[in-house]
Amino acid sequence: MQMNLDFSKVKPLDEMVGKNKQETASSQAFAEEAMDYLNEFSWLTGIKNAYFGIGLGDIFAVFLFEIDPADEEADDFVWVVVGDIPPAYITCENAPNPATALDGYIDAMALWAEAALAGKSVDTLIPVPVPATKEAGLDLQSRLEFLSEHVLSLYEADLKVAPSTHTTHSR
Repeated sequence: MQMNLDFSKVKPLDEMVGKNKQETASSQAFAEEAMDYLNEFSWLTGIKNAYFGIGLGDIFAVFLFEIDPADEEADDFVWVVVGDIPPAYITCENAPNPATALDGYIDAMALWAEAALAGKSVDTLIPVPVPATKEAGLDLQSRLEFLSEHVLSLYEADLKVAPSTHTTHSR
């Protein structure tokens, strides 16, 4: 599938540098976490290239990976969101840049949080590696609100380039 990815919004991992040594170390640790997470899936045989998109210190990071798909149905590129939030991968179909990938992540995780808060089943929603309790829903909702207010608000122009519906996946 042809992707309309905006590579001007990402940097190769070897060019990833934070504002200070601690931020760079956090980003590098997140990159390793994202690669480990991605390598758990059977629909890829390896990672060809890795790019840093956006992140915030030791809170979260969004990465773009070019992969060796294990079958022809898998895409060649996938976003991965990791950090002090549940990990997930996001298809690139409606996410041409890191901000749209994060927006899709927030949308999918918000559905899980709402269901957990309402005591509803989360079986058909994005998997989150904790029990779907009211407390877990509130915690995730709080983190997502922080990302929306303090991160996505900085990327309004980037968010206008893609439809608001995103395809998001996780474990």
